[in-house]
Amino acid sequence: MTEDLRNYINGIRREFMQKALSEKDVLSNPYDQFNQWMEEAIASQILDPHAMILATTGKNLQPSVRTVYLRDISREHGLVFYTNYQSKKGRQIEENPQVACLFLWEEIERQVIIEGTVQKAPAQMSDKYFSSRPRESQIGAWASHQSEKLQSRDVLMKRFQEFELKFKNQDVPRPPHWGGYQIFPHYFEFWQGRPNRLHDRIAFSLNQKNEWEIFRLNP
Repeated sequence: MTEDLRNYINGIRREFMQKALSEKDVLSNPYDQFNQWMEEAIASQILDPHAMILATTGKNLQPSVRTVYLRDISREHGLVFYTNYQSKKGRQIEENPQVACLFLWEEIERQVIIEGTVQKAPAQMSDKYFSSRPRESQIGAWASHQSEKLQSRDVLMKRFQEFELKFKNQDVPRPPHWGGYQIFPHYFEFWQGRPNRLHDRIAFSLNQKNEWEIFRLNP
């Protein structure tokens, strides 16, 4: 890193001034609170407000992180996303179902951290979602050996064309190696930026009675 770049990064400062968050402001259920914040993020015209940074860890305890898209959230189904089961995250989930995820909405000075346990979604749910995807994305799910080494982009495009021909004039079925995951949270943290780095952090933790406890954290 050059000295100019280092000085620039270390010199970046901005105050968080937009809103506050207190225990009396939040809704009693974190799913409801999350949905409220998601609606406000969408209303603020944030680019990809459903982008979810997902962290997984396999048996070797080396964390891995990437961005996926949240496709549903409810008390019944948890947080739902879709991917290749044979990808790196899919393999790590098989080894360790404990995950964490983050939603970062910089434009409104907010982030949400969620921790929980993940499992495969029912096949019917995955089938329904897969059928709603653009046809090119459906074919891409067959063509991509996600997370595996790839000799060249030409190889990938050739596989895409082969599956395009294979499924010509017919519906594209869902690959057996592709589908949904459901994250069932035991922890939510709602972060609101505040002046002087004295940010508001309100957490929800699921206790042994399966009830949500609400408390404030130091910034």
